[in-house]
Parts: sequence; structure tokens; C-alpha cells
Amino acid sequence: MKSPYTGLKRILMAFKYSYDGFVAAYKSEEAFRQDILLCIVLAITAALMPIPLWLKAILWSSLILILLMELVNTAIETIIDRISPQYHELSKKAKDIGSLLVLIAFINAAVVWLASLYTWWPVIWNKLLGLF
Repeated sequence: MKSPYTGLKRILMAFKYSYDGFVAAYKSEEAFRQDILLCIVLAITAALMPIPLWLKAILWSSLILILLMELVNTAIETIIDRISPQYHELSKKAKDIGSLLVLIAFINAAVVWLASLYTWWPVIWNKLLGLF
């Protein structure tokens, strides 16, 4: 399906399609809504932490990766369901691999966050104690 638009109109329509994709994922996928909530809370937490900006960017990137993998998983599931609602071993394999993408993204985020907190814990703790 090739876009009939060119130039600036094509770019603007790409933003519209992206927005439509976000709305569709948000409305139809509870896991995506839960991931967004978790990512917002952790992104704000990272923003408030007394750590360098480069480390905040790494923490935020690990959260974005979770959302990206959730969207890829949703796209895989949607395509499989579009092809056929009937069970097929290859459909199961594709959906399981999509689920694995999300799991790996969560493991990555956990490792990044735990390593960052472990390394920067003295700075964070001292800053927190200074608030009281």
C-alpha cells in the first residue's frame, strides 16, 4: 500500500498515521497502557534523581525500548489475528517471539536501572538525606 502523498503532506500524514497507531494500541492493549504508566512514573523518577543527564538519557532509553517492543508485539499479534483466528503452530511461534521481545526489554531495563542505582546510590542517598 503506497502513500498517494508526497513532500510535506506525506510527512504530515505519517504523523497522523503514527497518532492513529498510538490510539489503536492504547485502546486495545491493556499491557501497553500498563507499560506507559510504568514508564511515566520511572521517567519522572529518573528526571528527579541527582545523576548526570547522560545517565538519565540511558534510563529513559531503556523505558522507550519497553514501549517499542510492546508495540512490535502488538503489531505481530494483530497481523497473526488478521491472517487467521484459528490456532496454528507458526502463529503461536510468532506470538511467543513477540512476547519474548517484551520480556528482553524489561530485563534490559531492570539491569540498566539496577546498575545505575547501585553505582549512584551514595549520591542519591546523600541528596535524599539533605531534603530532611
